[in-house]
Parts: sequence; structure tokens; C-alpha cells
Amino acid sequence: MEVVYITIGVSVIVAILFFTAFIKSVKSGQYEDTYTPSVRMLFDDELVSEKDIKKEKSTK
Repeated sequence: MEVVYITIGVSVIVAILFFTAFIKSVKSGQYEDTYTPSVRMLFDDELVSEKDIKKEKSTK
């Protein structure tokens, strides 16, 4: 039964550490950019030229 008390105590300490890290990141502005994630998927892909396609086919 003592192991349960120790496990609960350690779990509460870890939860408090994660909560303080979250609060610190919110206060430092980590989550202020709400626009970029919604359009990031539109800009990640690079355009593929015909030269690149020919190079890929010739190396296979």
C-alpha cells in the first residue's frame, strides 16, 4: 500500500512540473500564433519541375 502512496505523490509532482512548464510557455508567447498553423499545409510543398522528374526517372 505504501507503493501506491509513493506513486501518487510522484505523479502529482510530475503533473505540477508539466503544468508549470505549460503556464511558463503560455506566458512567454509560445501559443500566440494562431494563423500560421491553419495555412502552413498550403506552403510546405515545393514545386517539382520537369527536370527533377527526369532526374528521378534516370536514377531508377
